[in-house]
Amino acid sequence: MQRHNFIEWADQYLRGELKPVDAEEFEDFCQSNAEYAQTFEEHKSFLHTFKITEERNLFKAALMEESNKVGSINNQKDFGTKVVSFWSKLQINTGVAAAVAFISVFSTLWLTGYFTDVKKATSDYSALRREMNSVKRNVSAQNKVIQNINKNDNSPKETPTHFGATGFLLTKDGYVVTNYHVVNGADSIQLQNQKGEAFRAEIIHSDSEKDLAILRITDSTFKTAKSVPYTFKKQLADVGEDIYTIGFPRDEAVYGQGYLSSNTGYSGDTIAYQISIPVNPGNSGGPVLDAQGNIVGIISGKQKGIDGAAFAIKSKELIETLNRIPNESLKGNIVLNNKNSLNKLSRTEQIKKLQDYIYIVKVY
Repeated sequence: MQRHNFIEWADQYLRGELKPVDAEEFEDFCQSNAEYAQTFEEHKSFLHTFKITEERNLFKAALMEESNKVGSINNQKDFGTKVVSFWSKLQINTGVAAAVAFISVFSTLWLTGYFTDVKKATSDYSALRREMNSVKRNVSAQNKVIQNINKNDNSPKETPTHFGATGFLLTKDGYVVTNYHVVNGADSIQLQNQKGEAFRAEIIHSDSEKDLAILRITDSTFKTAKSVPYTFKKQLADVGEDIYTIGFPRDEAVYGQGYLSSNTGYSGDTIAYQISIPVNPGNSGGPVLDAQGNIVGIISGKQKGIDGAAFAIKSKELIETLNRIPNESLKGNIVLNNKNSLNKLSRTEQIKKLQDYIYIVKVY
């Protein structure tokens, strides 16, 4: 990324113009790139200094205005003289402070090569913004034309992916759990396994308060799996307990390890744990397991600004949700496995066995 592109992105973030998901992407980018994180801090300092200077100028203007008013009142000349004298002294002190601040900031920015990129970015910014707005208008117009053409075209269309996350099997016959926020508003859902095989799925039940969604694989190509190797822990896990997760922050399964840091979630939420595992948006809906291979929770999100602080819906909340699904929504009962075949395996062997039961959730 060019430095001036990053500065523009940072300005959008500081002005609050980014959508929550884009703001989170910016924060993740800064956390992953120390050089850009430092540039961001320097840019914030630079803007802060300018803001202070602007406030001082406004104060100066207001003070001068009051001085002029006082000077125009009869018998108040002495007071006006005192105000001007006071301002002269204040001007000297603030001038020295501002000079020190500007010298410090400009020296840092000059040494880091900031002005080399900013000079060009500043001169091209207005023109680039106008060009981008023009491109957006043209693209919007072209999309409308294409949509009108496609109305008369009966050939199948491939809809672009709207969101990707993680889900895992509840039962061998194709019931899957993920987060409600992952599939909310979906037109269609596909589940892809580690072999690249994709299966259609439908939502049979959702619980927005617990952020849980229960899916069922409807694709005829899906073959009934062997019994799932894990069990679902009904009692609370212990704080400090060793836990791990497997999910799809990208198109390849990623392992994360940590510990359970609290028996409550965000702001004391009792339906979730706080866990110390680095997660990304694609981990949403992924399983959280203890050392014996029991499911203790489902990843639901992370706390912004705190690296490694994430949240997981407790498995007992999942079980309660399953018990409330109307019978007419099910094709047969959801019977959870009660035999854990991961218990005596090493962690690497557990992971190898788990990957066949965890899916990328693709929402369209």
